[in-house]
Amino acid sequence: MSNDIKQVNAVILCGGLGTRLKSVLGAIPKVMAEIDDKPFLDILVQHLKDQGIARVVLCTGHQAPLVESYFSSNPMGIEIEFSREEMRLGTGGALKNAKEKIKSDTFIVMNGDSLCKVDLGEFLEFHKAKQAVASIVVSEVKDVSDFGGIEMNKDLSIAAFREKESVAFGGYVNAGVYCFNKEVFSLMPDQNKFSLEYDLFPKLVNKGIYGFCVDKDFMDIGTPERLEKAKDKLGDLK
Repeated sequence: MSNDIKQVNAVILCGGLGTRLKSVLGAIPKVMAEIDDKPFLDILVQHLKDQGIARVVLCTGHQAPLVESYFSSNPMGIEIEFSREEMRLGTGGALKNAKEKIKSDTFIVMNGDSLCKVDLGEFLEFHKAKQAVASIVVSEVKDVSDFGGIEMNKDLSIAAFREKESVAFGGYVNAGVYCFNKEVFSLMPDQNKFSLEYDLFPKLVNKGIYGFCVDKDFMDIGTPERLEKAKDKLGDLK
């Protein structure tokens, strides 16, 4: 295990409303949806701990007290800090709001509603070798229409982000795991509320953003159907 990874903070974006899951979860935030009798967020934190991450910042929002009380009572042998948004800020705004809580110059960010069991040590080495400002884990799928595709140059720098399209075709998609340097904060929009995916990443094209390709499936729990699939697939991703 790389000693570098132990110095790197990880941030999990877990403040989303989970509107599409309300029919099955009610008021419970989607990151607390249970899989194998434990919250999905618990699985993400354990994955980070298993990789050697020693400090995690949880960006909470919707039902923040529920998430914070759970992890305050179940710290899992890892340092956990909370960055709460008092109003909806989007994925980018939530990360910007957590800036002062992030203590490492290079840091990992994960979406709280998806899991791709990438080797974070290899991802970190890739990010540093490319001297990237931002790196995105990208996974190859048979149908990018539900995610939006990513086009890369031969050196794996990202050339374009494609919006979700109605035509189904294979390609690379954003797997919801990122590596940033602190300088990324100076490249963010001035406003407090914005999206990483739509308001920041496209602006970084040709400015040091790279795709780290993995031959790994990833799952997300954003809809009732995907939540059920995740319950079935989790064993395959262990």
